[in-house]
Amino acid sequence: MVFNSYFADLHIHIGRDMFDKPVKITGAKSLTLSNILLEASRNKGMDLVGVIDSHVPAVQMELRELLTNQGARELANGGIQYERTTLILGSEIEVYDSLCQGPIHVLCFLPDLKSMEEFTQWLKRRVTNIHLSSQRYYGTARQLQYKVKELSGLFIPAHVFTPFKSVYGKGVKRSLTEVLDPALIDAIELGLSADTAMADQISELHRYTFLTNSDAHSLAKIGREYQKIHMEMPSFQELKSALHNLEGRKIEANYGMNPLLGKYHKTVCAECFQPVKAGDTCRKCSSNKWVKGVADRINELADANVFPSRPPYIYQVPLEYLPTLGPKTLEKLLNVFGTEMDILHHTTEKALKEVVSEKLAKAIVSMREGRIRVVAGGGGKYGKVELP
Repeated sequence: MVFNSYFADLHIHIGRDMFDKPVKITGAKSLTLSNILLEASRNKGMDLVGVIDSHVPAVQMELRELLTNQGARELANGGIQYERTTLILGSEIEVYDSLCQGPIHVLCFLPDLKSMEEFTQWLKRRVTNIHLSSQRYYGTARQLQYKVKELSGLFIPAHVFTPFKSVYGKGVKRSLTEVLDPALIDAIELGLSADTAMADQISELHRYTFLTNSDAHSLAKIGREYQKIHMEMPSFQELKSALHNLEGRKIEANYGMNPLLGKYHKTVCAECFQPVKAGDTCRKCSSNKWVKGVADRINELADANVFPSRPPYIYQVPLEYLPTLGPKTLEKLLNVFGTEMDILHHTTEKALKEVVSEKLAKAIVSMREGRIRVVAGGGGKYGKVELP
């Protein structure tokens, strides 16, 4: 058995379906299923992508068209391959049952189109509009978990620390067990404002594999965060085995933005976004409203004294985030070196200097090594990257 390393981003939205109808209202119009697969395969270099609006009937129709006429094929081990990229069918759902302190988002992944279509039939009786993304689900979180497992799926709480619509943000007071069956969770998605070291301060998370995904609302954001997975091939079953560290499959590394770049990292005034201590009045605008940052929320919940061994978490941002690297420069890099993953992981500094400035080449290599200067974000505003 031969194992290889594969890049995976498992949280990508669809902006429009094949009939140009909105799916994710805030998603870009160009973010169609076909465009996602083309961008992931040809420009990003992603081996595995999770499209989390696959419950939408029109998205399933487009997928049928890709399978029938465009060269896509279903894999025996689950997932659908299109060019170099394997699609994992997923659905992001909003849960707000009687146990939740606030709405939480969860990711449900299923092995094939048939099981996703069955899930759609079940789900459409429990949401208001099956044709849209991230819909409010009327039922308990545990009932949703049971259905996903009945269909041999994966259940993953999404961006678990963001102040809004997450398990630890507002979903629970102290523990995810207040809402979810912990035995039926396959992994934890950290979100853009947290990393492995921050999350492992909470002991109940030690049993789970951590994922870092983009939550892309545009084509350019695909691969904003991702992981490198050690497995035999990019497929649903191999992914499932990697999440549970079975027979040599595993997450090799998480690649994500420095938490300081996340738009909810710091506690800030809800009116003017200036840093503020939770509960204090803002000195700048006198508002007493604030958005609690991820770092402060984790500090409230921290209870761990011993920490598990984890894959490395490497700070990185997409190439488009780098100052002075505009669309034309990115296009030039892609034309010369192939995909964004090739540029970020494999291209030498010497080769980069032949295409871009020395300063920009050094910045790309610094990112590869997890060395990047940032200005912290908070309150809905992303942080900023500074070149060395």
